[in-house]
Amino acid sequence: MPNMYDSAYELEKSIRNSMEFKELKESYEKVIGNPETNKLFTEFRDTQMGLQEKQMKGEDIDEAEIEEARKVVEQVQQNELISNLIEKEQRLSLLINDINRIVTKPLEELYNFENGQ
Repeated sequence: MPNMYDSAYELEKSIRNSMEFKELKESYEKVIGNPETNKLFTEFRDTQMGLQEKQMKGEDIDEAEIEEARKVVEQVQQNELISNLIEKEQRLSLLINDINRIVTKPLEELYNFENGQ
């Protein structure tokens, strides 16, 4: 019987070698390789993380912060390199979500069985 950690490392290698990851990496390198785009992307990430952090703490987000976030999102949507990167992130995220569903299937089946479903 294979060691589960060995299987996990094989899965990691498969993800690294996947087309989805390679395309994401290429898109990311284009974004960080362009100083103007990299600055905008960093601002976008910082804005996202700041708002998420406030939400997690249960803090209110004021109108000025919402407006600032809208402006950053508009700029990001107009930037082809960042839009492409976000699209590639979403594709890889879908792949990882599918893998997660497969990996957690035994637990799902166990709990559904125990609950009579």
